[in-house]
Amino acid sequence: METSLFVLAIVVFLALAFDFINGFHDTANAIAMSVSTRALKPRTAILLAAGMNFLGAITFTGVAKTIGGSIADPTTLNNGIEIVIATLIAAIIWNLATWWFGIPSSSSHAMIGALAGAVFVGAGANSVNWKGFLEIVEALVFSPLIAFAVGYIIMIILKYTVGRRSPHTVNKGFRSMQVLTAALQSFAHGTNDAQKAMGIMTFALISAGRWDSLEPPLWVKLSAATAIALGTSVGGWKIIKTLGTKIFKIEPINGFAADVSSASVIFTATLLHLPISTTHAATSSILGVGAAKRFREVKWGMAGRIIVAWFITIPIVAIMAGLIYKLMFW
Repeated sequence: METSLFVLAIVVFLALAFDFINGFHDTANAIAMSVSTRALKPRTAILLAAGMNFLGAITFTGVAKTIGGSIADPTTLNNGIEIVIATLIAAIIWNLATWWFGIPSSSSHAMIGALAGAVFVGAGANSVNWKGFLEIVEALVFSPLIAFAVGYIIMIILKYTVGRRSPHTVNKGFRSMQVLTAALQSFAHGTNDAQKAMGIMTFALISAGRWDSLEPPLWVKLSAATAIALGTSVGGWKIIKTLGTKIFKIEPINGFAADVSSASVIFTATLLHLPISTTHAATSSILGVGAAKRFREVKWGMAGRIIVAWFITIPIVAIMAGLIYKLMFW
């Protein structure tokens, strides 16, 4: 039976709200480095990030297909709309809470954990595609480790390449290049993060009998791209402050290395149709760069706080989504 347009409108509103929040929650991933080193003024950096996020969002759909079909089959769920509503409410609550406290947690973890928890409670354990879920979790777990290693290696290479040159000359050159790396990072962010809202909307449309393909409709692509771009334009200053100032003292060469590292990891995941955490990739790259620059100067206490948030997000948001489903629909 087809779901009413009114109920679908509620789902679309929640999905775009999640996407908007994801935009300002994760803006820091793309511009924290360029803002903290004063390569870009904050307003300019945010506008650049918003535009490149939009372009990235409308260019790829592979991650959206993974979200739409890898955790559960929307064609087999009689209560798919209710599951999506519980998923989005839980993910939004988590994102707002972590943003408020300035913790760069993962919107991807929130979405994946919430969807798995809502399906588990709403349709039973057999309705969860555990193989697909675990493949996504593996990507979420290994991508930060890869980003850390890439950041460390790139920073070591740069140290040996330009280490004997004047620090003023080096910083001036890399500050200019940070404009390009901020744009690259923002584009990569759009190719992966906006796909999650597209995927969950497509999941809902299929479940409601209003669409028959994992390829998102054009209006879904455009609305999700617009929502994340608008969210990015608002900016997430609490998280920008955490990434840009509270891990270690970042210079332009470090910001360049971190942006190149995280953007390459994110874009590779997009090409593999894997939803990863852009927050994890960005933060891990910064930690890798900091460790290569001077290990003892990294504020590992702050890093530990961030890592704890990474590990607890999926189970906590899964439980939240399950409870929300029970409260609203049982």
